[in-house]
Amino acid sequence: MKAIWNNQILAESNDTIVIEGNHYFPPQSINKTFFKPSNTHTHCPWKGEASYYNLEVNGKINQDAAWYYPVTKEAAKPIEGYIAFWKGVEVIP
Repeated sequence: MKAIWNNQILAESNDTIVIEGNHYFPPQSINKTFFKPSNTHTHCPWKGEASYYNLEVNGKINQDAAWYYPVTKEAAKPIEGYIAFWKGVEVIP
């Protein structure tokens, strides 16, 4: 799977985990050049607290377009630290 935004590959992996229709990419599969920490956090009742990244590619910023769970609740342990995308990021095989 590849995560693409603004004509750049943000992440690429054969080992994504699909939960609730979202592909979660292993942390080592992302191109960290494009990821900037965000102060945004949200809460999922069964996964825990999510943290976000802003994506910055070719001078364009996509605010809070990637998220991950640094520490998950027990039911979501397989995706702990894995990164998922939205806000126009295309995830394709």
